[in-house]
Amino acid sequence: MKLRLNKSDFTAERMLYAVVMGLGLLVRSISRNHSTAIARFLGDIVYSVFKIRRKLVTENLALVFPDKSAADISAIARQVYRNQAENIIEMLRLPMIATVEDAARLVDMDTRELFAQTRDQHKGAVVVSAHFGNWELFALCAGLLVSPLMVVVKRLKNQDIDRQINAWRGMHGNRVVYTWKALREGMRTLKNGGIVSLLADQSSQKGQFFLDFMGRKAPVSLGPAFLALKAGVPLFVCMCRRTGDGRYIVETEEIATGDLGTEKADAEELARRYTKVFERFIYRYPEEWFWLHNRWKRSELR
Repeated sequence: MKLRLNKSDFTAERMLYAVVMGLGLLVRSISRNHSTAIARFLGDIVYSVFKIRRKLVTENLALVFPDKSAADISAIARQVYRNQAENIIEMLRLPMIATVEDAARLVDMDTRELFAQTRDQHKGAVVVSAHFGNWELFALCAGLLVSPLMVVVKRLKNQDIDRQINAWRGMHGNRVVYTWKALREGMRTLKNGGIVSLLADQSSQKGQFFLDFMGRKAPVSLGPAFLALKAGVPLFVCMCRRTGDGRYIVETEEIATGDLGTEKADAEELARRYTKVFERFIYRYPEEWFWLHNRWKRSELR
């Protein structure tokens, strides 16, 4: 798929790429504590000055948490922006994660359950996560701590940034696949005993399956559920969240599939089950979720 850009668009994209790469050089040259301070500052600027999607974030928080005061909603929203800024900074620091030991210092992940169901039985698995905590850091570290993953991603509009981020995502063996190839490549990977990682919490452009998500109807993609059921492999929800000391913890939960077949209704039930797990984490740690996405933009279609 080729994108047609005029000269001004091309120049703007190259300038943005240069700015992002320059910021990357900066944050990789300073301590993690200092880069976190920069992220906090940037998050506050975006929240307080530029106010990008702030109305959307605060309105959705207020709808999901009607018992919270306006001050509580504002505090959560501010932390959302700080966390997302930190995610960007952590993304730019990914090249500094060079070894299994580097990954273990950042992420606490109990791999026993995954190994028992996958490697020890010579079979693959579907790992479903959400835009929660730091999902990019999780994928890279899981590839080192567990096994290289097939990571499904959306293509970014800026091709240079997209190319560079994909290079970082795959620098330790993870294979990056765009969304439109996910089903075909996913089935191939699972049949060969590999692990497929997908994010399944955002609004699906093509999905016609709606379910209750945090109190409102929202469309859900059935791709992860179809993959797991068709390939006959276990499905895990892995949620990566901050521990408050500069590190992250990954909580893993296997979703029951033993009572399900391979029909669409079975995939819908499986999607309902792992979406309930997303809800539980978001209700408990709302500041960790990516509220800047308009998750309920297609609710009115239901």
